[in-house]
Amino acid sequence: MLNVVSILIGLLSLIIVIPAQIPLLGWANWIALPFVVAGIVVGQLSSSNGGRNFCLVVFAIAVVRLMLGGGLF
Repeated sequence: MLNVVSILIGLLSLIIVIPAQIPLLGWANWIALPFVVAGIVVGQLSSSNGGRNFCLVVFAIAVVRLMLGGGLF
């Protein structure tokens, strides 16, 4: 059950992260990161690791985008 919750949190975060890839919208990644971290924690508590891995991929996308944009843009 926690795995499904983790996947749902990851999908919510992905909905925020995808538009944040557009230039000048990188600040939205800062909004998505706490949700992604919560999904990683919930996924870690689960017996399965699919939700956690999905959240880790979303986290990596958001962090790489923030690094490329200098942390703001």
